[in-house]
Formats: sequence, C-alpha cells, structure tokens
Amino acid sequence: MARVAIVTGGTRGIGEAISKALKEAGYSVAANYGGNDEAAAKFNEATGIPVYKWDVSDYDSCVSGIAKVEADLGPVEILVNNAGITRDAMFHKMDKDKWYAVINTNLNSLFNMTRPVWEGMRERGFGRIVNISSINGQKGQMGQANYAAAKAGDFGFTKSLALEGARKGITVNAISPGYIGTEMVRAVPQDVLEKAILPLIPIGRLGEPEEVARCVVFLVSDDAGFITGSTLTASGGQYMS
Repeated sequence: MARVAIVTGGTRGIGEAISKALKEAGYSVAANYGGNDEAAAKFNEATGIPVYKWDVSDYDSCVSGIAKVEADLGPVEILVNNAGITRDAMFHKMDKDKWYAVINTNLNSLFNMTRPVWEGMRERGFGRIVNISSINGQKGQMGQANYAAAKAGDFGFTKSLALEGARKGITVNAISPGYIGTEMVRAVPQDVLEKAILPLIPIGRLGEPEEVARCVVFLVSDDAGFITGSTLTASGGQYMS
C-alpha cells in the first residue's frame, strides 16, 4: 500500500512540483491549498491528485483537514510543510497584520500540521517530515523581517523535532531554496532579473521547482533514513553554509 503524503500549498509553484514528483514516485498524495479554488481545480483535473482546502494558520482547521485526508487515503506518513506567503515591507512601514499573517502561515503552520500527525508516526515507527524554508531565513533579507524570521524559525523547529523523532523512526529535515522560477519570480521584470538577481547566483540561472521537488523525494525515501535534522540548500550557490 502506498505511503500517504500531504503537501501543504501543494497545488501551485514549488508545492505543485512536489505533489507531482511524489505521485510519480509512487506515493498517495493529498495536496492542501488555502484559497485559489480555480487553480486547485485545474491542478486536480490535470494530475488526478486529490485536493483539500483548509487554512494552515488555523490549528482546528488542520486537525479536521488531516482527519479528512486520513479517512480518504489512510494514515499520513509523510508531511511536506510547504505553504507560505509574503507580505513584504520595510520594517518601519510594517504593520502588525503583515507580521502576524506571515508568522502564522509560514511558521505556526508547522506546529498546526505536524502536531496532529506526530503521535501516529511515533506509534507506527515511521515518519518523514520536510519543511520548506528559504535562504532568506539563513541570511536575512531587507523588507522581509517577517518572512525571514518565520523561515529562520523553521530551522530550529526542524532540528529540535529531529532529535525527538530519531528513535521513533521519524526523520525531520529542511530544504532551503533560493530563487526558484515560480510564477511569482518569473513575473519580476526581465531587466531586474538580469541586473539584480541572476548576478547573485553563481550558477547563473533561476532554479526550477522540479529541482526542489527532487530534493523532497529523496529526503522522504527509505534511502534517506540516516539523514535527519539537516538543511539542504538548493540555491545555485547563492548561499553556502
């Protein structure tokens, strides 16, 4: 029986690529999404992957959403915490709504999604959790104090939970993408890309969502059973640690 995987924010961008790659690798995938019904419907029609709508920033919504997935597909053994938003502003112009929206969606969602599946993973003696962070959580970024703080928090969560899950067969790792060629990034004017972004990337190009997805497929596999508490940075050399 195929292992069940949930991908949050799994119908667009990097999440879409992750959902597709996991299905191709033989997993039974549930793609969570938060608001874009049209995009989710198109994704479902194109891939056949079931989609589930709930707000990852709300704990009770996560509990009920995960329960629906498990009723439909079976116990969740793989969780990819990918959902994220941006509300960029220089800090002297950032209001509390921008701060809390990003912290709740990008960081608190890790608790909201992981806590309901954690005990089941412990009982079964197997689990794979992958948290999609960002190099901006490693190096910081002007105008993104909220986003960088949330993504930096992903690393502490990953390492601490890895220690707790290790003896129970649960691995917890993070992936830290750089500039990836999603719809949002490709909307940046070409001259800005060429003058301000690509020169920062030693490889000289944007990453592809599928390249991040392949990292996820490896980390959730049996072959990666000795890797936990790690951060895999996929940035074309833009950030090295």
